[in-house]
Amino acid sequence: MAVYRFGRWRYNIRPRWIRVPFSAIYKLLKLLCEILTGIELPCEAVVGRRFRIDHFGGIIISGDAVFGDDCIVRNGVTVGLRYTGKSGSPIIGSRVDIGAGAKVLGSIRVGDDVSIGANAVVLVDVPPNAIAVGVPARVLPRKPTMSQTNAEVQ
Repeated sequence: MAVYRFGRWRYNIRPRWIRVPFSAIYKLLKLLCEILTGIELPCEAVVGRRFRIDHFGGIIISGDAVFGDDCIVRNGVTVGLRYTGKSGSPIIGSRVDIGAGAKVLGSIRVGDDVSIGANAVVLVDVPPNAIAVGVPARVLPRKPTMSQTNAEVQ
């Protein structure tokens, strides 16, 4: 995350001749991080506050993906383009939990408070407060918790 933030920060340097050495350092550090951790997180991707990567390795995030706050990404996750040569990466809401090995592909929107199951392949929009499971992913409404059920009764 420090290398990601460094890459974002260097864009704030206005004179190009000053920014160029920082860009070279960023590209070297990014490559080193990809080799050591197996995580590809380009600085062009937008991640919200408290973005968390659980269990490093095999994580690929497209440069034009967008994440909200409090998202969790686990090992083996791919978030990016569905087709080669076609632009459009996912826009992921806040408090989204992406399970190990999941693929979230294409120009889709994933709502807030969504859980994406392990190894799911999400190719369609997912509404808020839902669960996406399977290959291709089926979108299911989240079952209410006991506290939500008790609040409705009262």
